[in-house]
Amino acid sequence: MQRIVILGNAGSGKSTLARALGARLGLPVVHLDTLFWEPGWVEADAEVFRERVRHAVAPDAWVCEGNYARRTFDLRLPRADLVIWLDTPRWTCLRRVIARSFSKRPRTDLAAGCQEQHNRAFLTFLKYVWHYDNANRPGIEAMRLAKGPQVPVVHLRGNRQVAAFLNGLPVAVTPAAC
Repeated sequence: MQRIVILGNAGSGKSTLARALGARLGLPVVHLDTLFWEPGWVEADAEVFRERVRHAVAPDAWVCEGNYARRTFDLRLPRADLVIWLDTPRWTCLRRVIARSFSKRPRTDLAAGCQEQHNRAFLTFLKYVWHYDNANRPGIEAMRLAKGPQVPVVHLRGNRQVAAFLNGLPVAVTPAAC
């Protein structure tokens, strides 16, 4: 596994798992939100975003987290060795999204100049999280099957399954550890 795509709802743990996989396997981590958003939550131009993603997944090894199916699956899935779907219950996702929105810890998975806000857009986002499995996931899964049907998929539900998956992976040997 040298090129891993992580999919799931907001708050499902994609960024956390990506960082853990990157550390465990010695792979660079790509957070699609940092490539998509400009400061102040302004969407990047479509071609600018695609070029950023193309550049990020050009190397032979990476962990890439984020959905952006229609925009980037054609760039990521043909190169992927594995897709991980985080099947996190929506109550957990909702709780995590709310908790992180009030957290003072900086988020490395957000673009520079994008701060959590509690406004009408945030309420719309919470609705997105709540309805994700019925409204968004089927389309993402259909696109995954269309763009990367040969890529193996692992479904992980809950912290225990994620931990067991991580613990079953080899630990990268870094030159400093030799």
